[in-house]
Amino acid sequence: MANVSIKFNGKEFLLSCDDGQEEHLEELLIQINQKFNKLKNDLGNLGENKLLLITAVKVMDEYYDTAKKVEQKKAELKDLSNKFRELKSLVYDFRDKKEQEIKELNNNYQKMKNEIEINQKNYEKIIDETADEISNFVERINLEKLS
Repeated sequence: MANVSIKFNGKEFLLSCDDGQEEHLEELLIQINQKFNKLKNDLGNLGENKLLLITAVKVMDEYYDTAKKVEQKKAELKDLSNKFRELKSLVYDFRDKKEQEIKELNNNYQKMKNEIEINQKNYEKIIDETADEISNFVERINLEKLS
C-alpha cells in the first residue's frame, strides 16, 4: 500500500491507496478540494461538515448525471448497432439478388447466343439449299432451251 499526503481545507491528511494509484488519488482529491472551495466561496462558511455534505451531494449528482448519460449513449450505440446489422443484412440480400440476376442474365445471354448460332447455321443451310435449287432451276431452263 502506498501513502499519499494531501492538503484539504487547510489541513494535512495521510491517505493510503494501492501501489500505482497515488497520482489518480491526488487527481481525485484536487477535484474534490476545488468543489469544496467553490462551494465555500459561493455559500460562505456554513461549517465544514455541512460543506463536506453538500460537496458529496454535488459529486454524487455529477456522478449520476454522467452515469445516466453513459447509459443513454449505450442505448443509442445498441440501437445504432442494431440498425447497422439490419442495413448490413439488407446490403447482403441486395448483393445476393443482384448476383442471381446477373447469373440469370448470363444464362439468358448464353442461350440467346446459342440460338443465334443455330439460326445462323440454319439460315446458311437454307441459303445454300436455295442457291442450289436456283442453280438447278437455271440449268434445267438452259437445258430445256437447248433441247
